[in-house]
Parts: sequence; C-alpha cells; structure tokens
Amino acid sequence: MTFKQRRVWGAFFCGTAVILGAFGAHLLEAYISGDALQSYEVGVRYQFFHGLALLFLSLDKNPFAKRTAMLFVIGTLMFSCSIYGLSLHYSSIAWLSKVLGPITPIGGLLLILGWINMVIGYLRN
Repeated sequence: MTFKQRRVWGAFFCGTAVILGAFGAHLLEAYISGDALQSYEVGVRYQFFHGLALLFLSLDKNPFAKRTAMLFVIGTLMFSCSIYGLSLHYSSIAWLSKVLGPITPIGGLLLILGWINMVIGYLRN
C-alpha cells in the first residue's frame, strides 16, 4: 500500500466516521435500542482511531508499515461495517446476524494483528 493510498484511506475513514457518528447521535437513537446504539458507536470509534493510525502510517517509510496499513484497512472495513449492519438490522432480516456475526471478530483480529505488526516493526528498526 503506497503512502498516498494510506493517506486516502485514513482521511476517508476519519471523514466518514464523523458523518456516521453524527448520523448515529442525531437520527438513530429514535430508531434503535440503546445497546445497538452503543455497538454502533464502537464501530465509529474504531473506524476513526484506525483512520488516524493510517494517516500516521502514511508518514512512515519503514517496510512493515505497508502490511500494517493493509491489515488496518481490511480489518476496519470488516469490523466497523459489520457492526453497523448488526446495529441496524431488524428482526425481519435475522439472517443478517448470521452473515455479519462472524465477520466482526475476524475484522477485530486483523486490527490486532496490525498493531502487533507495528510493534514488531518498530522493535526491529
């Protein structure tokens, strides 16, 4: 992943996290439960944090940063987007939980692996 791609993904994740956070705070609380809203906010928070991390990685010339950035992008898409879907699903589409449920922990695992990769990369350099 190039420096430019890291910057674009980072800015995209941060910008859309602000939009999705505002959407959740102003519109969703009337339509979903408090627990679902809390889950939704976790997705927004993780998306924003990893967007900032990608912007940080766009300044890093170490070779491990490419792999870390890829893990963050894929992990954030899987983790946050599946949480959004799970938070917004209605009982009439219960199959959505069966499809999205396993995606969330896989995305979370990729995020963890990204942070581990970052630590190992900095320790080696």
